[in-house]
Amino acid sequence: MARAKPKFMTVDLCDRYRGSLQVALPLFRAYGRSLAFSGTVETVKCFEDNIVIKEVLARPGKGKVLVIDGGASLRYALIGDVIARLAAKNGWAGIVVNGCVRDVDALNKLAIGIRALAHMPLAGEKHGLGIVGVPVSFAGVEFFPGHHLYADGDGIVVSEQPLT
Repeated sequence: MARAKPKFMTVDLCDRYRGSLQVALPLFRAYGRSLAFSGTVETVKCFEDNIVIKEVLARPGKGKVLVIDGGASLRYALIGDVIARLAAKNGWAGIVVNGCVRDVDALNKLAIGIRALAHMPLAGEKHGLGIVGVPVSFAGVEFFPGHHLYADGDGIVVSEQPLT
């Protein structure tokens, strides 16, 4: 299936807005059918526990991007096909995970963009521990709720203001 050409390219955004963007270190693998995605940032901070993530993605996404600081854990997956399908159904544009995903074949069929450090078959814990709507920092970027994230095949950039 051919992918639609995105309305932006991160390389062009970097050239045009150099100095006013944050650019994530190239640590992430792409999952999901949407190679390029953008939206207003919502955040979750959690560690090896994905209950709060599921609760957030069960809400209407309205084209937002959920940025999850999972503490860079590679021991458990925080996003799998069930949670990603919920996000796509509820209108989230994308998910960025400082951690792992699982169910890769199923994720790659969903109409959502996902970036994660790696994939791991073991599901996250289910204790309900996590904080929503707080600034999180990883990959050289400080992600604040309300900022704007743009991701494509070249990388991830974040801006305080929407970019054209």
